[in-house]
Amino acid sequence: MKLLARTSLTLLIVVFALLGPQSASAEPSADSTMKPPRVTADAAVLVDVETGHVLFAKNERQRKDPASLTKVMTAIVALEAGRPGDVVTVSERAARFGRGSVIDLRAGEKITLENLLKAALIMSANDSTIAIAEHVAGDYDLFVRWMNLKARQLGAHDTRFMNTHGFTHPNHYSTAADLAEITRYALRIPQFAALVRTREITVYWRDSDRKRTIRNTNRLLRSDFEGIDGVKTGTTSAAGHCLIASATRDGRRVLAVVLHSDGRYLDARRLLTYGFALEPVEVATRGDQITRLLVREGVRPDVIVVPAETVRLYIPEAQLPALEKEVRLKKTLEAPIAPGEKLGEMAFRINGRLLGQVDLTAGYRVARKPWYTRLR
Repeated sequence: MKLLARTSLTLLIVVFALLGPQSASAEPSADSTMKPPRVTADAAVLVDVETGHVLFAKNERQRKDPASLTKVMTAIVALEAGRPGDVVTVSERAARFGRGSVIDLRAGEKITLENLLKAALIMSANDSTIAIAEHVAGDYDLFVRWMNLKARQLGAHDTRFMNTHGFTHPNHYSTAADLAEITRYALRIPQFAALVRTREITVYWRDSDRKRTIRNTNRLLRSDFEGIDGVKTGTTSAAGHCLIASATRDGRRVLAVVLHSDGRYLDARRLLTYGFALEPVEVATRGDQITRLLVREGVRPDVIVVPAETVRLYIPEAQLPALEKEVRLKKTLEAPIAPGEKLGEMAFRINGRLLGQVDLTAGYRVARKPWYTRLR
């Protein structure tokens, strides 16, 4: 384990210290755990899902055609603005849409919003996204506007949607970085997270015996990659092969986005493997003295300030010089001070993004002077 050199801190209230093949089972190269991986994708990014910190990037801000990765946002808006149990009556427009992957909706038939979302996220059914949009917003174009508003809210400023399914349009685009942020948000929605890790499921229609078993288009879910739990594929002639993939190990989740890849599954495996191979960097050690603070009316003149817990962050070695420590301390202290009493906090950031924080506490007790000695 790596240990950052301790940095002396002044008694400021805020201190900044700068410190090709499509096989889902193909094994990453042996050196993928030793250094940043090589990927075939035109654009790619690897992020820590909890913090959003970028662990690897390649053209991550370059606008690209997202293909069916668009359906991640379609699902977000549907789950937030609709009710999964709603019964949807399929329109003529949804039934007529026969391009690409479809679940063969028929005009006038009834199906729940939940089953439409299964079709959209698991088998990437394009016709289901039209039925979703028309039901949830009452108007297809209004639903697409909601998708764009939500993208802005999430900070995806290099993203613009023109439809719900991802078919190519000159003004329909996103970036690997934006898609990572959108997907991080989506994974916080329990229904979304459950669907994108589902390998196979049956879609049922209402008021009929019709049903259909569908399989997830994400081959990684049926591979031997440990911890894989989502998310979505996308393919068009313009976008090429695209993939958002996530995996969780020992409570830590990482997310890879690859756009226009010659081998999306191998690219994703290499990125995820690299993310899990990173060694944690210890940036704060429980009980280590950070500084001292003056204490008024105490039997001791000051008290040491220590982290309440040890903090370890997963950061590539090349990013360590950009790590910032921000320390906030109470302006004045007056006895008595209890051991472990919170005196401030320390945060860790790279490029302004919060990666972790810890309370700063008193290292020992400082009793108050007897009343008669204070009369002087």
